[in-house]
Amino acid sequence: MKKIEHAIEGLIFSSRWLLVPFYLGLVMAIGLLIVKFAKEFIAFANTVFTGSSTEVVVGVLTLIDVVLLSNLLLIIIFAGYENFVSKIDTAGHEDRPEWMGHVSFADLKMKLIGSIVAISGIELLKAFVEINSSTTNFDYIKWLIFMHLSFVVTGVLFALSDWLSYSKKK
Repeated sequence: MKKIEHAIEGLIFSSRWLLVPFYLGLVMAIGLLIVKFAKEFIAFANTVFTGSSTEVVVGVLTLIDVVLLSNLLLIIIFAGYENFVSKIDTAGHEDRPEWMGHVSFADLKMKLIGSIVAISGIELLKAFVEINSSTTNFDYIKWLIFMHLSFVVTGVLFALSDWLSYSKKK
């Protein structure tokens, strides 16, 4: 019976490798975001010379949005792979990020919600910058505000639950 138990546990432990295609898919998503960034950058470059200052600000915010999303994906890939699949062997590499290997699931959750709040904040800021245009949809802006505040409240609740959990451990 012990051999069967050990075999089942070995299979379950090895199943973590089934996550690898998901992380590789996220790496490919970053590649696609490079294409999106290039497209937005070209549109932004044209806007700098022909558009209003509001359009330039919106262009910059759009570029920042894509960069934040790419950073978020990278954090999820590194931390998720190291937490759930295997340690990434980059020992001694000068470019290894300091946070690699130290991001727990709770840290990952906070980085995720923090990035989502930042991204939704940028979307809200873009809507506010464009508020004077004749096509302003105030219902859309209300929904953006509602979603942003929902993300902020969720982040605060996550932080509170982590703080309470940490306090209990001490």
